[in-house]
Amino acid sequence: MGDALESLMLDLLTWLAPHERSYQEVMDAWRTSCPKFPVWEDANDRGLVTKVRVGDGLMVRITASGLAHLRGHHRGS
Repeated sequence: MGDALESLMLDLLTWLAPHERSYQEVMDAWRTSCPKFPVWEDANDRGLVTKVRVGDGLMVRITASGLAHLRGHHRGS
């Protein structure tokens, strides 16, 4: 993964770490059509984030793997 994409991945994980976010909020902030920066897609493919149904909505949470990835890069607790 390139440095720019890795940096954005860490930004996404840092943003999600404190609390889950609605799927819509995540898509508004992180979905891109740029094939060089597939941050959301890569985070899903690598199991760093997960989507869960809460009531009638869909929420996005950082996974244990995502937290470990943050810790490995000294960005998060």
